[in-house]
Amino acid sequence: MDLFEIRGGVLDVIAEEAEHQDSTRESPTMYAGFSNRGGRTNRDVSTFQRFSVNTNESLRFEPCEDSSPSPTGAEDGEDSDDDDVFKEGQAEGETMSIRNRLQGKVTEMENFAGHLEEIFLTVEENFGRQEQHLEQHYNDVLQTLSQRYDERAAGLEEEKKSKLEALYGQLLACGQALDASKELIETAQEIHRSQDKRLFLKSVMPTIKRIEEFSKEEVDLTLATSLEFNTPLADLSDVKTMMDSINVVPAPSAPVINPQSPNSATQTSLRVCWSLFSDDTVEYYELYYTVLEDTPADSTCAPHVSKVKVKETHCTVTDLLPNAQYELWVTATNTTGISPASEKALYVTVPLPPVIRQRECASCPVAALIRWESGNTNPVDSYTVELGEMGTDGTESSITESVVAVPTCQCQIQLQTGRRYLIYVRAVNIGGPSNRSEVITVSTTGTFFYLLEGTAHPCLSFSEDGFTIFYGDEELPISAMALDDNTFTRCVAVLADLIPVRGRHYWEVEVDDGTEFRIGVAYEDTERNSYLGANGTSWCMRHILSPSRHKYEFLHNGWSPDLRITVNPVRIGLALDYERGTLSFFNVNLEQHLHTFQCHFRNYVKPCFSLDNPGALTVHNGIEAPEYAFI
Repeated sequence: MDLFEIRGGVLDVIAEEAEHQDSTRESPTMYAGFSNRGGRTNRDVSTFQRFSVNTNESLRFEPCEDSSPSPTGAEDGEDSDDDDVFKEGQAEGETMSIRNRLQGKVTEMENFAGHLEEIFLTVEENFGRQEQHLEQHYNDVLQTLSQRYDERAAGLEEEKKSKLEALYGQLLACGQALDASKELIETAQEIHRSQDKRLFLKSVMPTIKRIEEFSKEEVDLTLATSLEFNTPLADLSDVKTMMDSINVVPAPSAPVINPQSPNSATQTSLRVCWSLFSDDTVEYYELYYTVLEDTPADSTCAPHVSKVKVKETHCTVTDLLPNAQYELWVTATNTTGISPASEKALYVTVPLPPVIRQRECASCPVAALIRWESGNTNPVDSYTVELGEMGTDGTESSITESVVAVPTCQCQIQLQTGRRYLIYVRAVNIGGPSNRSEVITVSTTGTFFYLLEGTAHPCLSFSEDGFTIFYGDEELPISAMALDDNTFTRCVAVLADLIPVRGRHYWEVEVDDGTEFRIGVAYEDTERNSYLGANGTSWCMRHILSPSRHKYEFLHNGWSPDLRITVNPVRIGLALDYERGTLSFFNVNLEQHLHTFQCHFRNYVKPCFSLDNPGALTVHNGIEAPEYAFI
């Protein structure tokens, strides 16, 4: 139970059985005591929202059905306004805070309950597998013993049959010997009783000879077979092995490692999950992982493999490299042995924060263009741009908007005029979002841009902040000039990166009387070997020094109207209006309109700046346009 003190009161959130919910609604769950302005005593207030927990464990807010009457009996008027305990904004903010904390508690309990349920199911499955395993062993032992009994009974039957046959043969031989002996005795008696001497002498000799031959025959009077049965010990070693194996579970099969799930990583950790076949019993798992790095093909060094031992089917691996790819596999172990390794899976940690390229960002009163670098060696899936509005006191408010699934390293965001925003960028892969990048502050009071130094003529140089352009006295030889297709070659000029938004844009340029210059706008593909204003892709104001006066021209396609400016402008304002198709020039110090080009721009244009002789000019942008600029 969590107790939260709210302005001297106590909030008790009690989860009760369903039959007590009605009584809970009748009594308020939040009380707060306050002293009013007149020093009145504290009172209980029951007009706040009440929390309740549904059976599906989601939070619900209900307005209280009953409210305590005012102690003074006043229901409206100035006194009741003074005695309000919570203003609407305060009550709402505190309610949101308490609700978020309760939601966090409910989420923790749901996660814990899910973990307990997973353990319960795992234990139940393990005991079920053990029961099946024991029953199978019991059946195998019974089958083996039955087979041994049948084999032993068959052996005894064969031994019995052989003994009886031997004894029966010997019995027949003894009977034949007795019959022969009896016959000889009877013959001898008949001869002895004979009265005829001649017949006696004639038959006595053959009979004596037969008796002699019979007496020479030896009769085997020993038993032909043993009367005892052989009782050898049965070989039940395999049965003993089977009995011993009842308490031995088979080695588990190879686990199945799951693919990486979204938002399962941080910059230095990975959450890995796997599964196992239902018939296996496991004592613990060993998770192996190694980082995939770009190593030479001829390298003999084997990658370092780390190992973690866990008992669950999930593991959080820590102390990893950011934005790195890891190869993982897992084995299962029980008392019998170790399973084969699972198939290897590829996981990635969260990327490093991107790096915002501040000098390539631009903005206007209604939008901002943010550019950044990935900062990661491995590719990322997308980027998220977060922006929060800055308060008047300079503090940052909460995130007001997030632009997700940005595929490239730039994003244009629609904003509100006259605000200041703090903008961050996160890199996102399947593991999750990175930490925030360094913050960039964007103001929508005016148009802001940086110079595209990659388009600059080699004779130009720039100040540290990138807004002052210098053309030195020393001429560079052509051989020392690094020229390419995007660099101005004839005109000593540079373009600026104006945000591609069709609206109104305003900026100012500070110049001096001794510098010849050209300032205006041009298409991005304007000819680099041509002067600004001398073609149909650029519009500019030109300042020319002559012995007699300062001459100003407003050039487009080589043509300029006949205008004369009497006061040399020191600070020139440029107002670009895409909707009207105009580009206007002003003397800022005098608030004087100088000239307006009328043109329906077919494409987006970029500010351009050129120095026709050694000197310098300074660009001022991000400032609010004066009222006279777009009249």
